[in-house]
Amino acid sequence: MTGNSPTEDSPAGNGTDDSQDLLEVDGIVKSFGGLVAVDGVSFGVEEASITGLIGPNGAGKSTLFNCIGGVYQPDDGEIRLDGEPIQGRSPTEISRRGLGRTFQTPETFRGMTVRENMAFAAKNQTGERALGALLRPGTVREEEAAVQERVDETLDFLELDHLADDYASGLSGGQRKLLELGRVLMLDPEIILLDEPVAGVNPSLTDDLLARLRELNDRGRTILFIEHDMDVVMENCDRVVVMHNGQTLASGPPEIVQEDERVVEAYLGGYD
Repeated sequence: MTGNSPTEDSPAGNGTDDSQDLLEVDGIVKSFGGLVAVDGVSFGVEEASITGLIGPNGAGKSTLFNCIGGVYQPDDGEIRLDGEPIQGRSPTEISRRGLGRTFQTPETFRGMTVRENMAFAAKNQTGERALGALLRPGTVREEEAAVQERVDETLDFLELDHLADDYASGLSGGQRKLLELGRVLMLDPEIILLDEPVAGVNPSLTDDLLARLRELNDRGRTILFIEHDMDVVMENCDRVVVMHNGQTLASGPPEIVQEDERVVEAYLGGYD
């Protein structure tokens, strides 16, 4: 979807108009004591694209995700979602603005069923407030029915419908990652951030998860994910951003990035 050569020091990662970038990361800095984990990172994520964020362990990728999602507050720089600054806002506020995020270790309620986990993620329910539940019982029932319909549709899309009434504690690692993705989809985000979505997942479920991500992208969802499996990155991404030592090393289409001598030296090594 994007055909620009790798470059550095541009918020969009290219020398063109940024207007199509749904997410813009501009000069983000994050330090912990004397350690600078993210050091002036800049790139853009084009709307309706799949972008891979790669780099060696310790490059600052997860720290950057935490800055984008509001877990950490950056020390400097700006993060814009659909043109609006979001740095300094809470994870809940950022989620409401259209950004959904998963983690390396799936965050699910293991004592709830798969269906209950999904329904719990639905936002803006009248029944969540005691006064609303008391004064508007008809509205609560209608909303609950709509939520359950969305749960069923999402579970069917993720091919988890056969596990709907199983407890999350009994799911495999790959199934928990699919469930966490489903919980994010219940928020109806514009952009989804995935932190190593296929790490530790068996090959068959990896294929299922990647197929779901590609279908979501075909439906217009924007996806940014961290991944170490270079086959996954090169085969599924429209664009790749490379981090090294907390900085943006290169960005561009995967076939160009993998030929960049700086990237090969810093990270890819013998990838072919």
